[in-house]
Amino acid sequence: MDQAELILLFAKIWGGVGALVALAFLSFGIDRLDEDAKGAYVFRPLIVPGILLIWPLVLWRWYILADGKDEWAKRYKPKRNSHNLFALIMPVLIIGIIAAGLSVRQTWPVNLAPVQLTEPGQ
Repeated sequence: MDQAELILLFAKIWGGVGALVALAFLSFGIDRLDEDAKGAYVFRPLIVPGILLIWPLVLWRWYILADGKDEWAKRYKPKRNSHNLFALIMPVLIIGIIAAGLSVRQTWPVNLAPVQLTEPGQ
């Protein structure tokens, strides 16, 4: 079995497991986790490709949200003090990088004549 066959086999297994997860999640999981998804059946086929690709993350979030282990209050903490420092440093760095790039750019040779490599129309 060569590398191409192994990659194709891995993709088939990943997609097959993703299809099973999508079927299970869209059948019973999404209604329990999201109140707005109850009765909304039109959008479900739209999220199938995403579930096929990131099914491990879908399973993990489904487990966390179903057990109530999600600490949603921690998501809304105020930003850290280091964020303010980087908000001041980043514009200065960007301006410095642009200035350094403009100061070290090369100049084009003035007395260099252009050379035609082939005849026109060939």
